[in-house]
Amino acid sequence: MINNEALRVIDRLYPDFFNTDIVKHYSNKKEGNKFRRLENYFSSLEKVHDRVFDNPTYSEDRLRRLKNVYYKWCVIRKENIQNSYYENQERLALERGYGHIKMTKAQKDELAKEVIENQMTSLDSWIDYFISDDSKFYPFWAKYWAFRGMLKLGYYDTQNGMYNKRGIHTTAPFAELNHEALALSIDLFIKSVGKEEISDEDLRRVASTNSFQKIYVHFLKELSNSKTDNKEKDKGIWIKYNQGSDHLPLVESLKGRNTGWCTAGEATAKAQLSRGDFYVYYTLDGNNEYKIPRIAIRMENGSIAEVRGVSKGQNIETSMESVVEEKLKEFPDGEKYKKIVKDMKIMTEIYEKHINGIDLTQEELIFLYEIEDIIRGFGYKKDPRIEEVKEKRNIRQDYAKIYNCEESQIAFTKREIKEGTVCKIGPLSYNYNRKRKMIIPKHIIGDLDLSSFTNAESLTLPETIKGTLDLSGLTSAEGLVLPKKIYGQLKLNSLTSAKGLVFPKTIYGGLYLNSLTSAEGLILPEDISGCLDLSSLTSSEYLNLPKFIGWDLYLNSLTSAKGLVFPEFINGELNLSSLTSAEGLVLPKKIGQSLDLSSLKSSENLILPEDIYLTLNLNSLTSAKGLNFPKRLSGGLYLGNLKSAEDLILPEYVGGILDLSNLLNAKELILPKNIGMNLYLSKLTSIETLILPENVGWNVDLRNLTSVKNLQLPKKIGVKLYLNSLKDLDCLNITEPFDYSIVTSEGTFTYEELLQLKNNKNSKNL
Repeated sequence: MINNEALRVIDRLYPDFFNTDIVKHYSNKKEGNKFRRLENYFSSLEKVHDRVFDNPTYSEDRLRRLKNVYYKWCVIRKENIQNSYYENQERLALERGYGHIKMTKAQKDELAKEVIENQMTSLDSWIDYFISDDSKFYPFWAKYWAFRGMLKLGYYDTQNGMYNKRGIHTTAPFAELNHEALALSIDLFIKSVGKEEISDEDLRRVASTNSFQKIYVHFLKELSNSKTDNKEKDKGIWIKYNQGSDHLPLVESLKGRNTGWCTAGEATAKAQLSRGDFYVYYTLDGNNEYKIPRIAIRMENGSIAEVRGVSKGQNIETSMESVVEEKLKEFPDGEKYKKIVKDMKIMTEIYEKHINGIDLTQEELIFLYEIEDIIRGFGYKKDPRIEEVKEKRNIRQDYAKIYNCEESQIAFTKREIKEGTVCKIGPLSYNYNRKRKMIIPKHIIGDLDLSSFTNAESLTLPETIKGTLDLSGLTSAEGLVLPKKIYGQLKLNSLTSAKGLVFPKTIYGGLYLNSLTSAEGLILPEDISGCLDLSSLTSSEYLNLPKFIGWDLYLNSLTSAKGLVFPEFINGELNLSSLTSAEGLVLPKKIGQSLDLSSLKSSENLILPEDIYLTLNLNSLTSAKGLNFPKRLSGGLYLGNLKSAEDLILPEYVGGILDLSNLLNAKELILPKNIGMNLYLSKLTSIETLILPENVGWNVDLRNLTSVKNLQLPKKIGVKLYLNSLKDLDCLNITEPFDYSIVTSEGTFTYEELLQLKNNKNSKNL
């Protein structure tokens, strides 16, 4: 939420920022007020970030493009790497006994590439965090403060315990991200900006600086000094923090314990407890009290959202695996975590063999290299032991053992492929050429790009692909024999008929059949771990959906869903945007992201899922009669064609936009107490007994309201309250201060400006 004090602090830290080209670009160029410029900039930038995941089909591409923008802005350029860096590398080579080496241009280019890639990789962890669910509870201006502050951090100087200043010539990677220290830093900054009381003298002193480096380093030091008595012991107790309960006891229990969990931040803990119960496993400290947090289980909407430990990458410690396994038995959905527990046990056995120099069996190598399945862990990153073990091994030798062949039959490059090659490690691509001989090995560890092929004539595909198979140019499936196993995506974007095509039972990525207009002859896999794109299908006739779809299901062109059986749970988005009637429609019980029913004209026969995590689009609905919404929506609710609030019972919480932009009167309208983004009530001319939400994250649009008699202004609005048709400002109830701008026919005013205006009018009247 943007407030004036936050903008003032940002302006003090970066005095000329409001006047930069990027702020002018995202703001109204004619806007003269620097604080409004910043306000517009942060609102626009947040929308840009949110759009990265608006459509998860394209999210990977959008994220890559977003990261490329940040790389261009933040990462060192090759021409800015000074000669002194290369000279230092030559000196280090001499000290290590390699003699007097004079680097060639090629060697310098290689080093420069390494520096740039290291910076990109280290920057990724910050970008990934700031667009993740874990950080969505923080206002965007606070994220900007932290991110921009991080960009100033160069090498860490162990002598003075601070980071050196980063400049355009700094070759060091960006500072390592500690989630807990960052959460605590942002919390403290928000409190400082909000002028909340900070009782601890040291915290009060460091908060007054508004310096990201000083605050972040303070918490890093505090966490590194934290005691971990009896850390080797696994005897402990579980404590449950109930949904909706006070978040401070949970925060206090994690303070100074260096868990790495962002739950240590007050804002995150409060938000997480609002969405579900939270369990923590504590072991004994030096005083024989159960106070050392070791495992966290976070619930959301009655299901397990995540399980975290305190090992690297928030993975579970080896000694805690049996504790987690036992606890998961208590949860209805604990079964799905059984594979994780099993994988971690096998990984522990492999790791111990690795440490003791014991050779691995073929079965263990198949597991380690994830040939048949992905190794799943509890952390937000892959178990670091996987790469640690693989780094010390002979990869060619291992793959020869996996596939029972000679080492010479394993190829790393396209040139190495010859008759008899069994496995190609790394991506492989061929352009269509009748004359050129094409050899495709039985196994490919990587992507296979054959997108230029328009028919499957004489095309012999591998048995297994540990990556994406791109056949997006293929218009006919005649003669096509697909691999038995595909561990990535299968792209058949141009296929108009799937008759006679035999799919693998499981596809571990997405399946793209977005040119298919009929499901006749289509026998889909039982399990698809990614998206299923059938966006050109106009009829559900012959369509039997998989039992499991791991991400989005696109049926954008479907005009009737009669007889269609959906999986009970769809993890991503369900797009039925062309459906005009709910007749025969039986929706899944749970939808993990969004539900698009934007063409549905009537709520008759419509039974909504019990849980929809993000957005619900019902933009063509003219009546909400008989409709039961989920209690909470973390995304938006679009009811832009609704003209009456009769029979409308809205969710208790809407985390995104609430669009009621065609509502003509507020009779019987009960709004949620909290709305995360915009509230559109732009057609209302009279409010009658309307009670606005207590908190609105962005804007409230009441632009056609001509009278605000009895209107109680919200306590918190992130940006603006639009009352463009209001001519009489005296009727505004401004007895209590508010921290947002009000847009009227006479201009845009803050609380202080409105108060001054009223005082001036009263003085003239006197």
